[in-house]
Amino acid sequence: MEAHGRRFSYRESGHGPAIVLLHGIGSGSGSWLSQLDGLSGEHRIIAWDAPGYGATTPVESPSPKATEYAAALENLLAALNAEPAVLIGHSFGALTAGSYASTHGDLPMLILADPANGYGAVDEETRASKRDPRINAMRELGPHGLATKRSSALLSDNAIDEARDLVRWNMSKLNPGGYVQAAHVLANSHLTGDAPAYHGPVLVMCGSEDTVTPEAVCRPVAAAYPNAKYQTLPGVGHASYVENGPQFNAAVLNFIAEQHG
Repeated sequence: MEAHGRRFSYRESGHGPAIVLLHGIGSGSGSWLSQLDGLSGEHRIIAWDAPGYGATTPVESPSPKATEYAAALENLLAALNAEPAVLIGHSFGALTAGSYASTHGDLPMLILADPANGYGAVDEETRASKRDPRINAMRELGPHGLATKRSSALLSDNAIDEARDLVRWNMSKLNPGGYVQAAHVLANSHLTGDAPAYHGPVLVMCGSEDTVTPEAVCRPVAAAYPNAKYQTLPGVGHASYVENGPQFNAAVLNFIAEQHG
């Protein structure tokens, strides 16, 4: 769709209160198939392609921050006439979700899955050391090469072939320019720095086998929010919602039910 001077691509299913899904740096809206199916019985599920992903227009800045992606998300939601009842950000997507929540205190619920904290609070040398290898890998390997070499790192050793295929397919569809901008967002943003501004209920989840943002990284994210709980998702890696969709969906629905009493 065209809205607010930019183009957006997204996937949508179901009707009811909106659950909005924000994917990670090596993924896209097509990674949320289990949620588009399994959560849509009583909810409207909206999975966006972030700026520079799918057919979504990139942001203008060559070195953006999460705030610019949060502004784009606000534009999409306004165009869809959608007020998110639950905002879910996975990995890199958690930076956008956290930034959005920090300026939308009326957001009913925030869920951060295997969240990336970002490096915006550290020195430039450290930020570059985290950012530049990602950019160089994309330039050297391209999306298909990156998917072949790196996609397995997002899953546990026990992941089924269907999950491996879905993660690999989504990574192979990356737009190099959008990925490079997202690498800058990771370097420039700071999730726990945004956390104190949001006082609504937060669920932080992490796969027990996550080696990308392991539990030692995710637990402090939960601790940074005034009103958060932490949950381990047993047996799954970084792409927890792909590897075991029913387990992830049950955690989401249980958290919603808890907030509604």
